[in-house]
Order: sequence, then C-alpha cells, then structure tokens
Amino acid sequence: MSEISRRGALGAGAGIAAATALGATGTAEASSGEPAKTTTPPYVFPLAKSTPVVHDGGTLRGAHEKNFPVLAGQQGSVYLVHLDPGGVREPHWHPSAWELSYIISGKADWSILGTHEDGSYHNQVFSASTGELVFAPQGFFHYFANSSTTEGLDVLVMFNTSTGEPNDDIGIVGTLNSLPREILAASFGVPVSAFAAIPKDLKPVVITRRR
Repeated sequence: MSEISRRGALGAGAGIAAATALGATGTAEASSGEPAKTTTPPYVFPLAKSTPVVHDGGTLRGAHEKNFPVLAGQQGSVYLVHLDPGGVREPHWHPSAWELSYIISGKADWSILGTHEDGSYHNQVFSASTGELVFAPQGFFHYFANSSTTEGLDVLVMFNTSTGEPNDDIGIVGTLNSLPREILAASFGVPVSAFAAIPKDLKPVVITRRR
C-alpha cells in the first residue's frame, strides 16, 4: 500500500469513529458531559399530570393564576373534569365568568337556565358527546352529569377568569343553606319540614354522584 493510500485509510477510519461517536450522542456538545436542560418553560403547565382534587363522584385538575402564574391578570383558567359513572357537577353559576366546556370523551347530560326577560324561564335540557362544545353564559345556572352508568366522562372546561375553581362559582347546596328554612318553605310553597333532611353544611360540593 502506498503512503497516500495508507493515510487515506487512516483518515477514513478516524472519520467513521467520529461519526459513530456523534451518532451515539446526537451532537458533539452532548458528548461533553454537560447535563441536558430540563427546566419547564413558564408557559407550559402539566395539566393531565397535576395532582387532582378528589371528590365522591370524580376528580378535578385545574390551571389558574395560583398554580400557573403566567395566567395572572390574563382572565383565563382551564380545568380537566373527570366524572365517574353516576358523577354530577353540582348545579351552580358563575357571577363573573362564562364557561366553555369541551367533551373529551363520553356523553354528558346538561341543563342551562338563562334569564327570563319575556316573563318565562328558558331552561335548556340536552346532551353533548365527544368532540362537542357547550357554552354557559356568565351568570346562567347550569350543571352537567355523566350520562353513562358504566363509562367515565372527561371534560375540558375553560373560563374567562384567572380565579381558581370553585372560588368563582356559587353552588346550589351553598345557596340553599344560606337561607333560613322558613324562607325556603315560603318560596317553594311547602312546609318547613320538607327541608329537614337537607344537610346544613355551607361548603362547596363541586362534584358529587347520583344516589
């Protein structure tokens, strides 16, 4: 072998070795021993992996200004709601926000009660399935429940407020328990005893289940 051939072979061998080293590490810098950057950008929130609030009937995961600081002052928050079979999102309304819900999987029964400027209530009762959006205007009374007795329901809920849920909603349980029993009885036109079995806890329920 000539001197030129020998040098060419050595050069090719060195090139192959270098290429192999780069292929194993991805980049020349990666082989320097420097740790890869793993810092999560401030614009990313691991919603699906966040710790859920567990209720009897389902779970709630949320991204809001308290745990996702980039939302502060942006008038926006997002929640991942899971309802077990028989699960119910407590009837409620939001005094200062509308609610936009996307059905990720499953089927939900809905009821939305709006204002009645014409003198009659307009209560919309319907179902929404996977891939559909449901909009509840600000201040409208509403709830949704899992239609299925065997499958779970997953809903992504978006609000035009950065406040954490349920700090921006008023539920039916808290509403009833904020009123004297005789006032409730007078409003419903029934004896006071009709409300005797209602628990007197004045606290958010958020998610419950059919009994």
